Amino acid sequence: MNAVNPAHLTLTKKKHSCVRLEKEGRTLVVDPGGFSEEDAAVGADAILVTHEHPDHFDERRLRAALEADPAVGIWTLRSVADRLSAAFPGRVHTVGHGDTFTAAGFDVQVHGELHAVIHPDIPRITNVGFLVDGSVFHPGDALTVPDHPVDTLMLPVMAPWNKISEVIDYVREVAPRRAIDIHDALLTDLARPIYDSQIGALGGADHGRLAPGDSTGCDLPTPRARRSEGR
Repeated sequence: MNAVNPAHLTLTKKKHSCVRLEKEGRTLVVDPGGFSEEDAAVGADAILVTHEHPDHFDERRLRAALEADPAVGIWTLRSVADRLSAAFPGRVHTVGHGDTFTAAGFDVQVHGELHAVIHPDIPRITNVGFLVDGSVFHPGDALTVPDHPVDTLMLPVMAPWNKISEVIDYVREVAPRRAIDIHDALLTDLARPIYDSQIGALGGADHGRLAPGDSTGCDLPTPRARRSEGR
């Protein structure tokens, strides 16, 4: 999982649900929330935020990143954008399901609309997932199945809103080449081997996890594959 091909997209796992994607000297960061490292957004050329929950969205950190570099932009849903856009006009972009855009040289598709059900008594908030360069899909806090092939699925492995049978079935439905754990800050080292063995044996895809700071290379679709998918 740690081999990096410099010609491809490079994915670096940060704590919890935050990941950094690098390509040709540009960096895209997804969900640098309150459970991730204090400097998770530092050095980003663009930032994506899936939803407003504090383990994915830390307003203080995002404001610091925007203030430190006037070239940085954020792409997110309305509930997050409304809290930042007035202070940073033109740099906070509101997106929703079905949108496509380019951020810092990365092609991004938006999939999904709602956060997974935590409890029927808790109103559902909006949540979007991001498919980056037709390769890496980060669903945020939902089990969204994009209508495009996925090479690397960022897998929300342990959350108050899921159970392992749902996680396994999600891997099966998306059918990626591989799944890498995210949303794992609540998962103890004692329990990890259970999740590893069951998801690996039953999910139908290569399953692994990266320690915070570890990196791996990601395959990008060929131009021929992109054309066949209508992109």
